[in-house]
Amino acid sequence: MIDRRALLVGGSAVAFLTTAPSFARASNDPWAKAREIVRGIQRPRIGKRRITLKLATGGDIRLAIAEAIGRLGEAGGTVVLPQGEWLSNGPIHFKSRTALHVPKGTHLKFSRNPEHYLPLVFTRWEGTECWNYSPLLYAKDVNDIAITGGGTIDGQGFEGFFKWRPQQRDSQQLLRKMGAEGVPVSERRFGPGHFIRPGFVQFINCQRVLIDGPRFIDSTFWMIHPVYCDHVTVRNVSLKSDHLNSDGIDPDSSTNVLIERCIFDVGDDGVSIKAGRDQDGWRVGKSSSRIVVRDCDYRGTAGGGFAIGSEMSGGVNQVFVERYKMGNVVHGAYFKSNMDRGGAITDIFIRDIAIGTAQAAISFTTDYHGHRGGNFPTKFDNVQIENLACGEAIVALSFVGAANAPLGRIRVANTMIGKAKTPLRSRNATALTFENVLVNGAPAVPIANSGPETFLDKLRS
Repeated sequence: MIDRRALLVGGSAVAFLTTAPSFARASNDPWAKAREIVRGIQRPRIGKRRITLKLATGGDIRLAIAEAIGRLGEAGGTVVLPQGEWLSNGPIHFKSRTALHVPKGTHLKFSRNPEHYLPLVFTRWEGTECWNYSPLLYAKDVNDIAITGGGTIDGQGFEGFFKWRPQQRDSQQLLRKMGAEGVPVSERRFGPGHFIRPGFVQFINCQRVLIDGPRFIDSTFWMIHPVYCDHVTVRNVSLKSDHLNSDGIDPDSSTNVLIERCIFDVGDDGVSIKAGRDQDGWRVGKSSSRIVVRDCDYRGTAGGGFAIGSEMSGGVNQVFVERYKMGNVVHGAYFKSNMDRGGAITDIFIRDIAIGTAQAAISFTTDYHGHRGGNFPTKFDNVQIENLACGEAIVALSFVGAANAPLGRIRVANTMIGKAKTPLRSRNATALTFENVLVNGAPAVPIANSGPETFLDKLRS
């Protein structure tokens, strides 16, 4: 049971001390699986050689980095940047067994000139494969890569690629149409004349990835985006980017992922798990699975701490989230899909979450915006949330299933929302279980259909 004295609301902050839950742990505790996943995640095997760049003055460092990576050869190694402020006029592409070390006192900026990010590279953008401008830090089909150090990596996105956002809709809709109609990926070519913003860090089809230590600021789009990757560790990073679409970390059709001790001060979700969009996601057919998120801190105000979706058509399963602090958020735990997505969200376990204020502390929806009129409901089943405390919410608990596909088993236990305008709203949610859930000081009772018909994504608009 959550001790009432452990919930201390002060402004947008919550001090939260978890206590032992009042129910006995089952012998088949699902959190044993989380520990097994973490033990099994492999770290990259970086070559032993180190090349420390020695440059006389600040300036364009990209060619020096590329030349050093080339000198490392197949054996690999680490390229160490010098201290000071440096500019990369274009992307940095990784090779196998190589690491980029950005030490404390180093500030690496990326150019705002789109021409510097040509030629086009293969990418996945909002869940659909295409060819586009290169992400700033990029790798494809390589193994054993890392970004380390305590320095700052600066995307200069707000005065750069973010300015494309008001112009992106036509290109965005064209890409989605191509994905839905099965246009060959080789023909989905964007770049000049289009306004699809490249990501900040994107590794595609890579094994054994480590990002440990740096501060990432002012993103171009999603910040850290592993796609089709296996054995990924992101830890001890700080992410600061105030504008929309600056998701912190988005594992996308990736497996064996550990995210820990990260600070998110971003203009969108801190962690958002993805698995492809609609027909293109089904074509690829890769789920996101075996993901652990722990000991993180969300400090933004325009998004939420943790989300799954809305691009999740390949399926998301075996996800474990624990010990996550959030301040003033739109949502705490958010599961978002619509009737185009299909796929399944199953076997999700969340515990020990502290939220200051939220539009919705817990929210499930199959009515997320962007629906194109399909009839492919997402399956939700076996989601367990326990030991969650929220000081104040507009909506405490929101559950929205489709009429032809009600939400499956969702269990909420040992949870307290101190104050909420709407304690519960639900639609087509027939398998809810509440255990020791208090809202406005009173026990919450699961009801299959209740509350207004307007849900979280509409609240946000």
